[in-house]
Amino acid sequence: MSHTTISTFTQSAQQAQHWVNELSEDLGWTSERNTYRLLRAVLHALRDWLTLEEVADLSAQLPMLIRGMLFENWRPSLIWQVTDRSKDDFTMRVEKEFGNEALGDPDKAVAAVFRLIDKHISPGEARQVRGELRKSLQGLWPSH
Repeated sequence: MSHTTISTFTQSAQQAQHWVNELSEDLGWTSERNTYRLLRAVLHALRDWLTLEEVADLSAQLPMLIRGMLFENWRPSLIWQVTDRSKDDFTMRVEKEFGNEALGDPDKAVAAVFRLIDKHISPGEARQVRGELRKSLQGLWPSH
């Protein structure tokens, strides 16, 4: 039996690695594991702060593996239990999911992930995502 590579999987893995590398470089981090954990934590918090429609729109613009990360362990019926959607609640959520290691400056870390997402999605989608966030959290998303 011969093995073939499905180019979509290979391309998606390369894109995901590129995102992790870009984020590591932006933050000056050397741990790809920590960078991945941060990206995952911010994506999970972001999906729970957005409407279902906006999560779907955003996901359509993400590479396949990054999209999978966004939806990992998602339970849409529970997202509306998030009642306070402030910047502090968002960053605390990211820190909690990031794990036991100190995140350092959570605003800087979240802003770096927002810059990364903003760079790779359409300007219109970026405006829509930013517009769904509370003003205090919008300050961490790049404005154009």
